[in-house]
Amino acid sequence: MSRWKAEAGLLGNTIVWGTSFVIVKGALAGASPILFVALRFTLATLVLLAVFRRRLPWSRVRDDFPAGVLVGALLFLGFLLQTLGLQFTTAPKSAFLTGMTSVTVPLLGALVYRVRPQRSELLGLLAATAGTSLMTLEGSIESMNRGDVLTLGCAVAFAGHIVTLGHFSEKMSFEALSVIQVATAAAFAGALFWWVEPVRWVWRPGLVAAILVTGLLGTALAFTVQAWAQQYTSSARTALIFTLEPVFAWLTSYVFVGEGLSGRAAAGAALILGGVILVETKPLNPRLHPSD
Repeated sequence: MSRWKAEAGLLGNTIVWGTSFVIVKGALAGASPILFVALRFTLATLVLLAVFRRRLPWSRVRDDFPAGVLVGALLFLGFLLQTLGLQFTTAPKSAFLTGMTSVTVPLLGALVYRVRPQRSELLGLLAATAGTSLMTLEGSIESMNRGDVLTLGCAVAFAGHIVTLGHFSEKMSFEALSVIQVATAAAFAGALFWWVEPVRWVWRPGLVAAILVTGLLGTALAFTVQAWAQQYTSSARTALIFTLEPVFAWLTSYVFVGEGLSGRAAAGAALILGGVILVETKPLNPRLHPSD
């Protein structure tokens, strides 16, 4: 029952994150990217501190702090690269490229724990890589735009976040882990936005709404749910559930702004999704993953 609830919560996260691509893409017309990330994570930090102030194990926070900072640094890097990339690529393409996270998680886990990658994982990686090429390359390698490259970097960072979060969620309270990681991301963004990029802020209701939605639902609630849920399910199953994120992103983008995928890009998206499913379900190695 705990695993079922955990995976239902992760599915809820997937819906929230998938629909937020369009929201963030629109918000970037009125705010510089790192400033947007800083506001989003600062709001989430304040909310989490208010909610968990009486439940945080303050006697252990100092011991847990380095682990939470590591998780938070990877989280910040992922959102930084994704938000920067959204300036130069479409919301559906960004979502499907971010979906490479799910392919990278088991491979990164194999590297960290020194386990040889399996046939299903290697074939899935090849399929997803081919799909990425279809989505991002119209001709030569030079045709891949910087938004695509940044988004692929974000997928690697998010994979590292899932792997480390899965490791530390068994050792720390989910309240402390969620607060420290979100606060770390807010601190990094707050320290960088004013000198890394030209600060831009154009007041508009849609921008404020985007900060509220992504800060409260997409950050404070979502990462608390993930920190709790990964106590009860594996990193591989978490990554598998997250494969639905680009599907929700594409549907939202198509319905609300009419932003879809070309035939070539849609074929690439199908290959990425197929590669992810191949990696996570491991049909060629069904007996080697009893924990999944």
